[in-house]
Amino acid sequence: MPSVSEQLRLMAVHAHPDDESSKGAATMARYVAEGVDVHVVTCTGGERGSVLNPRLATDQNVLANLTEIRRKEMETAREILGVRQDWLGWVDSGLPEGDPLPPLPEGCFALLDVEVAAAPLVRLIRSFRPQVMTTYDENGGYPHPDHIMCHRISMHAFDAAGDPDRYRDAGEPWQPLKLYYNQTFSKDRTIALHEGLLRAGLESPYLEWLERWGDREERAITTRVPCADYFSVRDRALLAHATQVDPEGTWFACPLEIQAEVWPTEDFELARVAPGFASPDGLEDDLFAGVREAAGTMSGGAR
Repeated sequence: MPSVSEQLRLMAVHAHPDDESSKGAATMARYVAEGVDVHVVTCTGGERGSVLNPRLATDQNVLANLTEIRRKEMETAREILGVRQDWLGWVDSGLPEGDPLPPLPEGCFALLDVEVAAAPLVRLIRSFRPQVMTTYDENGGYPHPDHIMCHRISMHAFDAAGDPDRYRDAGEPWQPLKLYYNQTFSKDRTIALHEGLLRAGLESPYLEWLERWGDREERAITTRVPCADYFSVRDRALLAHATQVDPEGTWFACPLEIQAEVWPTEDFELARVAPGFASPDGLEDDLFAGVREAAGTMSGGAR
């Protein structure tokens, strides 16, 4: 196989604007600071999202112009993180509620044919040529229909982008080497934050979470990326999505110094590797583990 370019490239595929700032953002900021080219792909515009900041929830201007506002929020977050960003252009499916659940809106992202929905992502993979991708697990991280569809098209595109017989009009084939799932809130991390707050004499918002956790199966963490120096960048990027977060809410309840002490990493699950690529054994501390070492001897190029 031809050699890997010395420029490392990471592509993070997300369902909505704001997801990139709540899942793996400190990792992205760290890699940007190290000279890695990072590309966020946003599947939908968040058109059917709720306004989760109570200070803005009844603002009629916000409610009437949510799509435009969310695009501007994404632009600000992108600048804070130092990443490039593209929209796939699909329409937010919304989060259905009720029993029974209502049908999803016609034409929304989650109802598209995967082959069709993945086409613009394949084109972006082939033009950007990432060695590493991140996305959500098969449950979407949580079962929002857009998150699940984001998973489906990411897996489809990872496999298709390097195949010259698929999507023939989408550019020169390129095979990424590794694909990871973001793993944001594990039980172990939640316990660590909870206990860290209590040791500091602070109130913890996590007890109720832990009481509801039950025997839910934990995901396998294969990779822990040290990135505590960039937690503040992550939080600034998330706060830029002002319609989507409560600045006084649970997300910001644990001081950064406690987070850095008790859980200084963001965590990922290695889900797929390219044919012929041997990922290192054992717990990784780098999404590019094996990619850096393979520079000059292995490729993310066409297969």
